[in-house]
Amino acid sequence: MKYYFIAGEPSGDLHASNCMKEILKLDLDSQFAFTGGDLMQKVSGLAPIIHIQQMSFMGFVDVLKNIFIIKNNFKIVKDSISKFKPDVLILVDYPGFNLRMAKWAFKKKIKVNYYISPSVWAWKESRVEQIKKYTNKLFVILPFEEDFYKKHNHKVYFVGHPLIDAINQQKPNFKSKPNFILENKLSEKPIIAVLPGSRIQEIERMLSIMIKVASHFTDYQFVFAGSSNLSKKYFSDLEKHNIKVVFNQTYELMSYAQAGIIKSGTSTLESALFNLPQVVCYKTGALSFLIGKRLVNLKYISLVNLIMNKLVVKELIQNDFTVKNISDELFKLLNNQDYRNNIISNYNQLQIKLGGAGASKRIAETIVSDYKTAN
Repeated sequence: MKYYFIAGEPSGDLHASNCMKEILKLDLDSQFAFTGGDLMQKVSGLAPIIHIQQMSFMGFVDVLKNIFIIKNNFKIVKDSISKFKPDVLILVDYPGFNLRMAKWAFKKKIKVNYYISPSVWAWKESRVEQIKKYTNKLFVILPFEEDFYKKHNHKVYFVGHPLIDAINQQKPNFKSKPNFILENKLSEKPIIAVLPGSRIQEIERMLSIMIKVASHFTDYQFVFAGSSNLSKKYFSDLEKHNIKVVFNQTYELMSYAQAGIIKSGTSTLESALFNLPQVVCYKTGALSFLIGKRLVNLKYISLVNLIMNKLVVKELIQNDFTVKNISDELFKLLNNQDYRNNIISNYNQLQIKLGGAGASKRIAETIVSDYKTAN
């Protein structure tokens, strides 16, 4: 069977690669083509049609700036799909691109499965009708999404969150804490993990503020998680402040840290799965923020708070993202044991809501079974 995956971001690369692994176990004749990243390339042994480095744009303004690149990406992918002739097209998150691709594929009579629902519950609820029309199956990973789609008379498949699988796979390969410290030339001070994001725009807007916070906590060492999707030059300022950066060791960093300063996104949920008390931060361009504020109808931005439907972790967004506010919250996370315990207790409840391990396996079984039944 021929499978074409479209992932456009690091998280999509991770989840699609795990789905590929499970498909390979079930379908010995499987063939892949895809847009994605290094993880998908490692599993398949193939180079992506387009790498996520050429696909990952954030915010309305950045999309407009790169509109010609995005249009060209559409053409490249369409031509590639037409040539590959897949039995199924598997779209992974990345809605701005993938919903348009679903419409095109539907017209070409290509079977479309969507893995990780677009956040239609947050904004553009009208897109539900597009999803219903253009996709054969929709796999959702957040527990409240089932009820949301039921309200729209659309059957979806809640498969659990794939991050649980991703973390469980990597834990056995973790270095011990002493080896982690030794190999990364860290000190013996307690660690504060800083995850500034994986996009250039995020680094440019948030890194300097995060660096300044470190000077307020001299009894701790701040360790930044560098993204392999970015050139190391974007982290060069950290060396001037004697702050360490570790690459491709984010989960180990979360595991050994006392607290985290975490950019809003998938990493907030990852931090929760490691029981890491955190302050969630986010800053985008002023115009993008104003547009987004008008369009998005959410009480919270972090996945932890959205899933729990209450404020579990502090969110510092846009103008609230300041050195003082981060420092104040970090002080509480490090020194108020009752405050920490309450966060950890909520993390435990969150894990139960997420449905347990096996998301990638359940999706692969459904996709492969559908093909075998049809043939």
